Amino acid sequence: MTKTAFITGATSGIGKSTAILFAQNGIDLVLCGRRQDRLDDLKEELGKEVQVHTLNFDIRNKDSVREAVDSLPKEFAEIDILINNAGNAHGMDTIQEGSIDDWDAMLDINVKGLLYVSKAVIPQMIARKSGHIINIGSTAGKEVYPKGNVYCASKHAVDAINQGMRIDFNGTGVRVGAVNPGLVETEFSNVRFKGDEDRADKVYKGFQPLKPEDIADIIHFVVTRPYHVNIADLVVMPTAQASSTIVDKN
Repeated sequence: MTKTAFITGATSGIGKSTAILFAQNGIDLVLCGRRQDRLDDLKEELGKEVQVHTLNFDIRNKDSVREAVDSLPKEFAEIDILINNAGNAHGMDTIQEGSIDDWDAMLDINVKGLLYVSKAVIPQMIARKSGHIINIGSTAGKEVYPKGNVYCASKHAVDAINQGMRIDFNGTGVRVGAVNPGLVETEFSNVRFKGDEDRADKVYKGFQPLKPEDIADIIHFVVTRPYHVNIADLVVMPTAQASSTIVDKN
């Protein structure tokens, strides 16, 4: 039976790579993002392999999230796999120098957005006693690094929500797990440094970072395990990385 996956933040990075790999393996897709042109391109590309539906909304807006999920056509309405991937870092400053707007953006997207989407999708999973939720966290949710304060706090929250979901869903038939990547070369640093490409590029210089395809491969592995297997929490880093602050750069 063909499964349907709902992926947030599907227009770039880990979300896009996961969508591509899922399509290659026959999983129908609901792709979510704020950039309609990229959603359209993905639908055209991946629609040759599987059924694809796109949703253009901002996960920070709970009403938009509910309206988007409620608008799903019948053939996409039963979500088997939810990938809570959408998330961003904004700025890298000490608490005393940090921007409140940046804090709001990170907490609204990384924490509240994940909750809004989950709240909209979970009921039909529980009703069917079947479903799999993958929350994309970060090594920043396992430790704190200088000037990472609020971003790390947001990812610690994802870690706690993931654990709480797993406890709350025990006995419902719904599996929950998290994938927590270290340094992955995506648009992440461009967003964090607000378009400063030189600064963003330096993050990944001197070593081989993870690629979005690496994380997509792991996500696909996790969601294709036998039903009795639930990978609850997985941390993955490039070989050159030992922690958020220790990276072997040549």
